[in-house]
Amino acid sequence: MAIISVRLNTKEERIVSFLSDQLEKEKSALIKYSIQELYENFIDKKIIDEFEKNSAKRKLKFVTASEILKSIK
Repeated sequence: MAIISVRLNTKEERIVSFLSDQLEKEKSALIKYSIQELYENFIDKKIIDEFEKNSAKRKLKFVTASEILKSIK
């Protein structure tokens, strides 16, 4: 297990403290959770970009929920 030190300015510390209180998570758990979420977003974006690149050949695309609802009306 690695141990790292993170320096926060006053504004960042207030944000971390606020989120820690609101989400009832320890600050270290909150930071780990945030890192995991960012990583998952990165992987999701990579998969979406790859899908869109490959689907252009097959004329497939992502559609928004509003586009789906418009097509139902």
